[in-house]
Amino acid sequence: MSHPDLFGDLPSDGPATQAAAQPESPAARAAQLRDSLHHHAHAYYTLDAPEVPDAEYDRLFRALQALESAHPELLTPDSPTQRVGGQVLDAFAAVQHRVPMLSIRTETDTEASGAEAFDTRIRKELGLAASEPAVQYVAELKFDGLAMSLRYENGVLVQAATRGDGETGEEVTANIRTIGQIPLRLPLDAPAVLEVRGEVYMRRDDFEALNARQRQRIAAGTKGEKTFVNPRNAAAGAVRQLDSGIAAERPLSFFAYGLGDITQATEGGPQWTTHFEMLQQLKVWGFPVAEQTSCVNGSAGLVAFHQRMAAERDALPYDIDGVVYKVNDLALQARLGFVTREPRWAVAHKYPAQEEMTTVQAIDVQVGRTGKLTPVAKLAPVFVGGVTVTNATLHNELEARRKDVRVGDTVIVRRAGDVIPEVVSVVLDKRPPEAVPFTMMTHCPVCGSLAEREEGEADHRCTGGLFCSAQRKQAIWHFAHRRAMDIEGLGDKLVDQLVDSGQVHTLADLYRLQQADLANMDRMADKSAVNLLEALEKSKQTTLGRFLFSLGIRHVGEATAKELARHFGQLDAIMVASEDALLQVADVGPVVAHSIHTFFAQAHNRDVVQALRDAGITWAEGDALAPTDMPLAGITVVLTGTLQSMGRDEAKEKLEALGAKVAGSVSKKTHYVVAGAEAGSKLDKAQALGVPVLDDAGLALLLTGEKP
Repeated sequence: MSHPDLFGDLPSDGPATQAAAQPESPAARAAQLRDSLHHHAHAYYTLDAPEVPDAEYDRLFRALQALESAHPELLTPDSPTQRVGGQVLDAFAAVQHRVPMLSIRTETDTEASGAEAFDTRIRKELGLAASEPAVQYVAELKFDGLAMSLRYENGVLVQAATRGDGETGEEVTANIRTIGQIPLRLPLDAPAVLEVRGEVYMRRDDFEALNARQRQRIAAGTKGEKTFVNPRNAAAGAVRQLDSGIAAERPLSFFAYGLGDITQATEGGPQWTTHFEMLQQLKVWGFPVAEQTSCVNGSAGLVAFHQRMAAERDALPYDIDGVVYKVNDLALQARLGFVTREPRWAVAHKYPAQEEMTTVQAIDVQVGRTGKLTPVAKLAPVFVGGVTVTNATLHNELEARRKDVRVGDTVIVRRAGDVIPEVVSVVLDKRPPEAVPFTMMTHCPVCGSLAEREEGEADHRCTGGLFCSAQRKQAIWHFAHRRAMDIEGLGDKLVDQLVDSGQVHTLADLYRLQQADLANMDRMADKSAVNLLEALEKSKQTTLGRFLFSLGIRHVGEATAKELARHFGQLDAIMVASEDALLQVADVGPVVAHSIHTFFAQAHNRDVVQALRDAGITWAEGDALAPTDMPLAGITVVLTGTLQSMGRDEAKEKLEALGAKVAGSVSKKTHYVVAGAEAGSKLDKAQALGVPVLDDAGLALLLTGEKP
C-alpha cells in the first residue's frame, strides 16, 4: 500500500474494479484506475466500509504509477498517486491540519532486500561513501488502525482529528476522550501547543469480545447491529460514531509515533535531536509508545528488526501489517526532505498480505477425530500470508450461515501465521444468481451415522464414534486409556501405525492381534509386543463402569459411567433404557441421557459392543443397587498425598464401589480427607475447616464399610 495506515485487512471487492475487460488506450485505462482507487479510498476512509483487501488496492495503485511513468501526459492533479485519498463526512466538523498528515512510501518487496534498498537510497541521498558509518534508524511497528492527530493547548487536549485527505480531517474529540490511554492533560513542562500523531487501534481480544457482544445483540433482535470484519474496521467505526456513548462501549487503544504542530511557551523548553529522543519524551508526558520501537544501525539492523517482528507478529495482541523505518537524526531528516506526497527519510516495509480475494468452488464437510463436522470452503488457489491457500475453514453451520458463504461466491480469505485460513467475508456484488445457502448434512459423510447439533452448541457431531473411520484413532486411543480399559503400551503413535497399516479397523480387532502382526511396527521389539499382548489379555477382565467409559459416549465421563453401572447393574439394561429411565441416574441430565440413548439406538454401535463381548471382554454384573443401599452412600472423600497401602486410583475405585463420592477439592461438605505422605494444601484446608483426616489405617477401616 501507499502509506503505513492505509488499507489494512479489508473485506471485499467493489464494483469499480470489476470491468469486463481493460480499456485498450492508456488514457482510458488510467481513467479507470483513478476511478477505482478513488472509489475504494472513499469506501475505506469516508464510509468505513472497505471493499477490497490491501493487496488488491496495492496492485491497482502500482498499475497507475507504472502507467503514469510511461505516459507522463496522463498525470493529473487529482490522481491518487499525487495525494492522500479520503474525504470528510458532513456529519463531522472539518479540521485543517496545520502540519499536513502526509503518507509514507510503502516498500512492497517483503524480503530483506526491501530494507536494504531503503538504506541504499538514504545513503545515496546523503552522499555517504561505503566507508562511512552506518545510518541510524528508528524501527517501529506499522499498526493496522486509524491515524489520529491529538492537539494540546496549554497542556489540555482540545482537539482530536482523523487524517482525512492529509490536509483536512474530521473532528472526533468526544470519541477520542473515551480512550483511557490518551491523556486529557499534560505535565507543566509540555509545550504550549503540542500536536501528537499516532494510531487508534483495537486489540484482538477486545475485538473478539466486542463481536461476541454484537452477536448477542443480534440474537436478541436488536435492530441495526452487526459484527465487524476485523479490528481495524471496528476501531474506525468506533472513532466515527456520532454518539460518543457508543464509542465508549467499544474498547479502543492508542500508540503515539510522531508530532505535528509544536510551539514552545518559553525558551529552554524540551529539546531533542533525534526521533527516538522525541518518542521517549512522549512517554514521559504520558503517551503510550510501542515497546518494540528500536534504534538500529544500517541495513543489517533494519533486516533484523523486520525478521524479528515477522516472527513475533502473530503473538502480538494487536494487528500489524509491516514495520516502519525512519532516519533517527532530525537534522538528517531535514536534509532529506520530502518528495511530493511523502518524506524521503521514512518507509513502510510490508509483510505478505494476510487477506486475499478468491472464489469458492465447493463446500465440503470434514469429520474430525472427535466426530466434529466442519464445513470447509474449497477455493480457487490464492497466495495469501506467504503460502498458496486452497482450503478455508467455515468452522460450523452457524458460522457459515452467519457469513452466508455459498458455492460460487467471491470471498476474502485471511491467513495469519500458522492459523488455519478462514473466510472473512463475501463479496455480495459478485454473487452468482444460482448460489444457494449452505445447509449442514444430517448424516456423517464418512460413515453415514446420524449427525446432530446439541442444543446450545454450535458444532454438529457424528454419533458413530465406534464405527466411524474418521474417529477410529481417537476411539482406540480413548478405549486404551488407563482409566478405561487400561491397555498399557498402546499409545497414540502405535495406534496410528495399527490403523494406517490396516491391521485395526474396529476395537475388537485389537484382541485379534498376534505377535507377528506387531513385528513390523516401528520401535516394537519382541518384548514390547509380548507386553502389549499381555496387556490386551489382562484388559479383558474389567468392570462395567470402565467398559462404559471406554466406549467414548459423548458426555459420559468416568464418574457418569460408574453411576450408570451402579444404577442399572447390567449393560443390556443400559442399552435398552429410555431417556426417561436414564434421567433417574444421579448426575445424568437431558443432554447426557439423549447422548446415551442415541448411541445405543444405532445398530453399528451395538454391533461393536457385541464384537468386544465376543472377543472375551467380561465384567461382573448384578442387580441394580440403589445408592442408599451402599455402605458409604452420601459420603464425600478427598484423597491427597502418597498412600502406603495402595495407589490413589485403586483407593478411589474401592471407595466408589461402596457408594462414596471421591471429590478433587476440599469443602465444608467433605466428610473425610485421606492424607498420605507429602500431602499438601488439601490437608491444610481440611485442618482449617475441621474436616476429619484419615491415614492408611483409617482408609482401611472406611473400606470395610465402617465410618471412623
